[in-house]
Amino acid sequence: MTIPDFFAVAVHKSTEATPTFTPTVPPTAASAPAWDDVRFFLAVARGGSLSAAARALKVEHSTVARRVGALEASLGVRLFDRLPRHWALTRDGAELLAPAERIEHEAMAFARAASAASSVGGKVRISAPPVFASRFLVPELAQRSARWHGIELDLVGESRTANLHRREADISLRFMRPAEPGLAARKLGELAFSLYAAPAWQARPAAQWCFLGYAEPLAEVPHQQQLARLAGTRPFVLRSNDLAALHQACRAGLGLAMLPRFLAQDDPGLVEMPGADGTAPRDIWCVLHPDVRRSPRVRLMADLIAELVADNAAALA
Repeated sequence: MTIPDFFAVAVHKSTEATPTFTPTVPPTAASAPAWDDVRFFLAVARGGSLSAAARALKVEHSTVARRVGALEASLGVRLFDRLPRHWALTRDGAELLAPAERIEHEAMAFARAASAASSVGGKVRISAPPVFASRFLVPELAQRSARWHGIELDLVGESRTANLHRREADISLRFMRPAEPGLAARKLGELAFSLYAAPAWQARPAAQWCFLGYAEPLAEVPHQQQLARLAGTRPFVLRSNDLAALHQACRAGLGLAMLPRFLAQDDPGLVEMPGADGTAPRDIWCVLHPDVRRSPRVRLMADLIAELVADNAAALA
């Protein structure tokens, strides 16, 4: 198959009209579809279905079908076989996947460069672990709101790792050093964990203790591994990937949990329990894409977060 010229030239705006697929000659640059059409093609190719692509792009599945159809009609190429349970790439679609991903890479690089060239005012998206975002970042940033006047913060609490190459966030706060190549990372401090329970557990023999822990894949984090060793053959009565749920279950007296000290040490409904001495702290990392790091507003927020972590080092560790 000959790769359509579209995949080697700049993209242009496409029609939103519902397409009818009719093979044509490859399009010229002037009639080439928009980057958005390629974005929908990639979402279906990666997700394998309209519904998966719709969830990833946060649109209706009918919109996905319409935009992919528009791309096919514009290119004169059938990209997918519409099967009952999924959409499968055709041979032509598979050949166009790599060029489409190169377009995505360049489009994201363009957006990052545009963001870096902009003024201090504007939006900054920060990805952070949910409880760290809600119980630490929000109150600390609120106290310093005058320092980031004119910036609109988009704070995303998520356990997964945001993809900075695809601009899922401008700043990513993580509890482990990034493994992805091409990112700028700075260690901000440490986050300590200890063993906590509701006060009633102090009266129970240690042999009767029950535990609350992370579910997969978070069961592999260091403090959870230490809790598993401490529990031994004693039971886990609840597992969750939600630290807030573990915190509330611990306060309710369901069992013992390894919790961040900043979250639990001043909680009147919890007491620190013996047995978890020497818990290894988690490192707090601030991660940015080098292109976005040049943005004045991103740099301001990254420096401010580093400052507030340093100011609260004793409470966090």
